[in-house]
Amino acid sequence: MAAKDLLIKNVQIVTDGPTYAEKYIGIKKGRIDYIGEAEPKGYEKADVIDARGKLAVPGFVNAHTHIAMTLLRSYADDMLLMDWLQKKVWPAEANLKPGDCYWGTQLGILEMIKSGTTAFADMYFFMDETARAVEETGVRACLSRGLTGDKYDKKDERIAENASLFKEWHGKADGRITVMLGPHAIYTCTEDFLRAIRDVSEDIGSELHMHLSETKGEVDDCMKKCGMTPIAYADSLGLLDRGLIAAHAVWVTDDDIRLMAAKKVRVAHNPQSNLKLASGIAPVQKMLKENLTVGLGTDGATSNNNLDMLEEMRLCSMLGKGVTLDPLCIPAQKALAMATEEGAKCLGYKDLGQIKEGYLADIVLYDMSSPAWHPLNDRMSLLVYAASASDADTVIVNGKVLMENRELKTIDAEKVYAEADRVAARLIGK
Repeated sequence: MAAKDLLIKNVQIVTDGPTYAEKYIGIKKGRIDYIGEAEPKGYEKADVIDARGKLAVPGFVNAHTHIAMTLLRSYADDMLLMDWLQKKVWPAEANLKPGDCYWGTQLGILEMIKSGTTAFADMYFFMDETARAVEETGVRACLSRGLTGDKYDKKDERIAENASLFKEWHGKADGRITVMLGPHAIYTCTEDFLRAIRDVSEDIGSELHMHLSETKGEVDDCMKKCGMTPIAYADSLGLLDRGLIAAHAVWVTDDDIRLMAAKKVRVAHNPQSNLKLASGIAPVQKMLKENLTVGLGTDGATSNNNLDMLEEMRLCSMLGKGVTLDPLCIPAQKALAMATEEGAKCLGYKDLGQIKEGYLADIVLYDMSSPAWHPLNDRMSLLVYAASASDADTVIVNGKVLMENRELKTIDAEKVYAEADRVAARLIGK
C-alpha cells in the first residue's frame, strides 16, 4: 500500500551549502515529488512535518552486514578472523533455530532506524525471517542467503533456499526487498559449488553478494592453490559477470582493481570491522581513482560491534587521509556519497541515495540542537565529522514515517530487546 502524501517544511538539506535556505520537500507515492522554497500546491491533505532546526539527509545505506548477528554482539571480541569464525561464531550459529533470526533482524533494524540507516544488504541464514522483519518494519533491504559448500548436486538445499528466496521476495514489500545469491567466500565454497551458484544466478536472473579478498591469509592461500588472487579466481569462474557486491576487498592488487572496474564490481568497504579483526585497510583511494562504485558497510555487529553508519563514514574519511597523508583524500562530500548514493548503487538502485525530485523518498531528519552542531557552519561537515547517531530524529522510507521525534512507529522496542536477550542466552549457552 502506497504511503500517504507527506510534506516536510522548514527543512535544511545537507547538500544545499553554503546558504542552507529552509525548504519544502513534498513526497507522493513513495517518491520525492517537490523540492523548493515556495509551498507547493496539491498537498492540502498531506501529513505535515515541521522540520525547523533539522537537516534532511538521504537515508544511509549499509552495503554489507549480517544483521541477525546482533544476537552475538560482544560475544567474541579481540580475535583473529579465522579463530573468531571457527572457535566462536560458527559453533554459536550451529545453535540457531527457526525464529531466532527474526528477532536478531528486528534488533538490527531497530538499531539502524534509530541511527539513520534506511537500507541494508544482508547475507545470513533463515532469510525468509529476515524478509518478514523487513516487510513489517518498513525498511529497505537486499537479502542473500549465505552459501557455503564442499559439494553440489541438484538437490542442494542451500542454493535452492536462496533461489526460493529470490522467487518469493524479490521486488516485494512495495519494492523495498530485493534478493541476490550469497556465496560466502572462496575459502568456504569449492569451485564446483561456486560454478553451481553462478549457473543458478544466470537461470533466475539474480546478482551476487560475496566476501572477497578480506584477509592476507585468504589471498595467500588462493595464490598457492590457484595461482591467482581471489578477484581473478572469481572472474575465472564467471562470478564477476553476474553483477557483484564484493564485501571488504582489502587485499586487492592494482590489477584486481582494474579488473573490478572493467567488470563493474561494486565494493562494500567495511573500515571498522576490518580494523577490529586486524584484516587491514582497503585501498579505497585507488578504487575511487578507477571509478569503482564503493559503498560503506558495518559488517555484522559481532565484529564491529554496532551498526552505526555515521561511525563508518567518519572512519572511512579519516583512514583515507591517514593512509595517503593527503587531507583532501575522501572529503566529507565523498564520504557522505559513499554512505548514501554509492551504497544505493551497490544494492542495484539508480534512483536512491539523493534528495532529488523523482528519487525514492528515503530521508532522515537530523536534529541540529546538540552542542556538536554549533556553531552552524558547514552542515555536511558537521554531519560527517561531528554528529552522533542519536541525533537522528525522524526516519522516512518509501515515503512512510518509521520514526518521528525519536519515537519508533513500526517496532515494539521492549519486546525486541526481551526476545533478543532470550535467544542470545541460548545460543551461547548461558
